[in-house]
Amino acid sequence: MAADPATIETLLRAALDPSRLTVRDDSAAHAGHAGAASGGGHYDVLIVSELFAGHSRVARHRMVYDALRALFPAQIHALAVSAYTDQEYQSREASRDATRNSQT
Repeated sequence: MAADPATIETLLRAALDPSRLTVRDDSAAHAGHAGAASGGGHYDVLIVSELFAGHSRVARHRMVYDALRALFPAQIHALAVSAYTDQEYQSREASRDATRNSQT
């Protein structure tokens, strides 16, 4: 059975104290996929936490996976992770805004 996105959010909030967190359930887009047959869901996570400061992208992903370890593989089959510090996220958003503004 697939995990409830609220459960994923609760576990990540408890472990990583994010300032921003979104959990999107993409399971419907993978219906019929072999992994979906096992009952595990497909999720996309955007998480912003100062606990990521000084850690590589791989280390950040490990931190997220560690927080959700109890849900693998029965409830989560696939997880896409975008993990940033507050400064990185603000810089990313400012860059996106500048790109949008230059196109109008």
